[in-house]
Amino acid sequence: MTLVKVGIGLPNTVPARDGTTVLDWARRAEAAGLSTLAVLDRLRYDSVDPFIALTAAGAVTERIKLATMIAIGPLRPAGVLAKQAQSVHEVSGGRFTLGLGIGARHDDYEAAGVDPSTRGATLSSQLAHLRGSEMDILVGGSSGSALARMARYADGYAHGGGPPRAFASAATKARAAWYDHGRTGDPALWGQGYLAVSDPDRGRDYLSDYYAFTGPFADKIAAGALTSVRAIKDYIRGYADAGCDELILFPTTLDVADIDRLAEAL
Repeated sequence: MTLVKVGIGLPNTVPARDGTTVLDWARRAEAAGLSTLAVLDRLRYDSVDPFIALTAAGAVTERIKLATMIAIGPLRPAGVLAKQAQSVHEVSGGRFTLGLGIGARHDDYEAAGVDPSTRGATLSSQLAHLRGSEMDILVGGSSGSALARMARYADGYAHGGGPPRAFASAATKARAAWYDHGRTGDPALWGQGYLAVSDPDRGRDYLSDYYAFTGPFADKIAAGALTSVRAIKDYIRGYADAGCDELILFPTTLDVADIDRLAEAL
């Protein structure tokens, strides 16, 4: 069983935030001893830009790591993406991990004025541009091409969420791609899930809305939210057994008490 590190997401995509929300979460998470603060990335949704959110969080913390889990690379020109990532890494004192993927929502690409049909090739080009940078890089996605990009250019794999058995299956494929590309050592393996302890109904409603583009599958995602300390413990244990190195649990409400529930589970 892997000794899994556990971090928490910032509520940068949870609606009804105010200007202090990200800062309050960042301070509370560091005080709770969590490993990482992570963010999601959307354009066509009520959200704070991931790089700005992490810059703000880094300014009010000293130890906790920062990560995009994930940022949608092709929404940004390669040079802009590299500058944003390197800037967060620099101003945070080297605490930043850059997780990238192609995303699945075409409305985000429409908002960015980017052709989604070129997103895979664009991300590969961006990763080649970023290779050799000072920060750790993760790549997300479940397709063979996504895993190949991870193995060729990155330091590890970012799984998209789900029960531990889903992570275990994806991790096996990620390791296979890694070794097939002649990489030595092992890829870093990151997983994620959703917290909805303080207000399960509101949390599920948020997930149903956030993932509405998936159709009926959104209800399955919402049903998987962790709604008790016991559920959090079981989830962490399952991911540890599956070989996860770092597990990020994202909030579904703005109630900072969920940070305390996570700390209690640990």
